[in-house]
Amino acid sequence: MKKIAKFEKVSLSEFIKNGNEETYNDIILPRRATTGSAGYDFFAPTDINVKSGETALVPTGIRVKIDEGWVLKIYPRSGLGFKFRLTLNNTVGIIDSDYYFAENEGHIFIKMTNLGEKDLFIEKGKAFAQGIFVEYGITVDDECDTLRTGGFGSTDKK
Repeated sequence: MKKIAKFEKVSLSEFIKNGNEETYNDIILPRRATTGSAGYDFFAPTDINVKSGETALVPTGIRVKIDEGWVLKIYPRSGLGFKFRLTLNNTVGIIDSDYYFAENEGHIFIKMTNLGEKDLFIEKGKAFAQGIFVEYGITVDDECDTLRTGGFGSTDKK
């Protein structure tokens, strides 16, 4: 197994821009549930209520340092998708290796919508999303030399 990444907490000052200072010390770094798990579970930093048809934006307090040539893909946990039709607003969250160096410290946010008929309550500390590391390639004629400067969504502002 290749070891290509390391999860960390963002700084307290970055977290409280969007989160609650009282929950910072309770942030749980993502981890796998079993040795055979591909996904790293993300845990709710606070109680999350997502009523039927509503959307929630969760500041996880997490950043990840990833080797170049790898990406972290974020998905809702399977059970929540089946039971509540929970979906991520961008379908799959993509965390690039250079996002770690962004102005917001690479703070990972997860925006999700409950498309089901039942309200969803996720208790603080419970797993609600999962991330999978995937290796990727680039084209032989790629000439990109642009460096990331902004945070979340910054590469679409060109």
